[in-house]
Amino acid sequence: MPRWFKQKQKPVSVKFPTLKDLQQYVPQTGRLDWIGKRPEKKSPLVPCLSATITLDEGIVGDHYSRKGGKRQVTLIQAEHLHTIGAILNREPIDPGLARRNLVVSGINLLSLIKQQVQIGAEVILEITGNCHPCSRMEENLGDGGYAAMRGHGGVTARVVHGGTIQQGDPVRIFEPKTQAHA
Repeated sequence: MPRWFKQKQKPVSVKFPTLKDLQQYVPQTGRLDWIGKRPEKKSPLVPCLSATITLDEGIVGDHYSRKGGKRQVTLIQAEHLHTIGAILNREPIDPGLARRNLVVSGINLLSLIKQQVQIGAEVILEITGNCHPCSRMEENLGDGGYAAMRGHGGVTARVVHGGTIQQGDPVRIFEPKTQAHA
């Protein structure tokens, strides 16, 4: 056989880590910065220092509360409020204008879709999907508000375990196998 001819070698199988692998290797811990409830449909969100979350209602006192479903609670990253403000050429937007129940900082919510997060000592939420902006964003944020929130609208969640949350609570990935929960 000529020297220039090399026999085909079997490809080396390299296993790349999944996002879940990476999150377990260096787990993120975020912080609950803001809580808001909508007492009535289309009413402004009312900021609260704490809230009770139940399986039946989601956030108690929020007009959207209902049993089950994938959208019992909505969350947005504080960092995205800055991004939305920058796109609109203004300061970070007020959390109530984004119409999301919880504002969290220091953890990438979009990377947690189909995973569970624990807020404080009791509450466990399953992140169910993206929370797309609605047409109200034009009304709340002005011209371009809807477009500014596209891709930055946060996530939806369903309640797995209820309890009380308060501003400042830690937010972290919940792993039932490694964390005991009473």
